[in-house]
Amino acid sequence: MDIDLTYSGIAALGAGLAVIGAGIGIGKIGSSAMDAIARQPEASGKIQNAMIIAAALIEGASLFGIVSALLAVFK
Repeated sequence: MDIDLTYSGIAALGAGLAVIGAGIGIGKIGSSAMDAIARQPEASGKIQNAMIIAAALIEGASLFGIVSALLAVFK
């Protein structure tokens, strides 16, 4: 088996796991934020700000995983 093909496959698997993890994390954040806003509608602005910041941090980590996987493919 070609070693470059193996590295490419492992890198693609890593990129896929990074995206799946980010999707699950952002989904949980959105769900929790909607529950919190339903319980305390007057705090919706603060909850929404915290949700957006947390989602951005998760997206940043996911982007880091994708970039490192692409670097492994095109080394």
